Amino acid sequence: MELFRGVNIDWLGKKWYFLAFSLIFSVAGVFSLLFWHHLPLDVDFHGGTLVRVKFDHQPDADRIRQAVDRAGIHDARITTYGPAQNNEVIIALAQRDTHETSLDAGRAAIVNALKANYPQNNPEVRSVEIVGPQVGSALRNQALLATGYSLAGMLVYLWFRFELIYGVAAVVAVFHDTLITVGFFSLFNMEISLTVIAAILTLIGYSMNDTIVVFDRIRENLAVSRRESLADVVNRSINQTLSRTVLTSGLTFLTVLSLFFLGGEVLHPFSFALVVGILIGTYSSIAVAAPMLVAYQQWRTSKGKGRVAALPAAKRSRA
Repeated sequence: MELFRGVNIDWLGKKWYFLAFSLIFSVAGVFSLLFWHHLPLDVDFHGGTLVRVKFDHQPDADRIRQAVDRAGIHDARITTYGPAQNNEVIIALAQRDTHETSLDAGRAAIVNALKANYPQNNPEVRSVEIVGPQVGSALRNQALLATGYSLAGMLVYLWFRFELIYGVAAVVAVFHDTLITVGFFSLFNMEISLTVIAAILTLIGYSMNDTIVVFDRIRENLAVSRRESLADVVNRSINQTLSRTVLTSGLTFLTVLSLFFLGGEVLHPFSFALVVGILIGTYSSIAVAAPMLVAYQQWRTSKGKGRVAALPAAKRSRA
């Protein structure tokens, strides 16, 4: 199915607008990570206690926060859990101590604080989960390794499948997507949990797939358009794959958008990462990865090395 026919958009002519857009969101995210909210990690990564509490009536987050503050717990995070009619909240208490007994003490402190300072809503503890600091640190390291290994594997694959510059461009685009997505979490002060890491790994694969589709069309066109400039070939390739990109990304985006609004509080961070990631990933395939190929060729040409960025791909496609 072809959604757009005869499209002739000069994507590379708008590269400076794309660069400005990427810089604005990237720099805003980096500043938030460094100077504002920093990286808001869930207790999955730094250890702590999660207490799920049910109330008789609609709980007031401010009243709950005041209750735990009176007990000397000042860093607790309070979020609603499940449908609003369930009247349930999750109280997360971060712990820096390395002893499991301190975590048990934190659980007891939350329970006692609610019973002493918010008894009128009849708080009932439904479940308590404890994540030790050592486990949290291990999970954090494993999450970083999983992300790093996935990027390295994709770089190697594209190096052999296309050329090294294609792999570098795709990995830079995916890193761009990941940075902006994590930056959005920092800007909105939303915690990054294991499910969010799963969403980030998903969007890495999704963005890479979009990029490979564009790169494959560029390589096909280079095989039959050897006299055409690389910039023209890239523009034409993006326009030819535009229908596929919009249909695939659009349908996926509508699905995760429904999940974001209807999936409940527990799935909210996961779906938020996918909503942001799919938008940015689709954008980067067109506005980041492809222009990098042209920029690389222009740099090589300025060094007197000609069209070396384009010709190897055309030769490989013909073989």
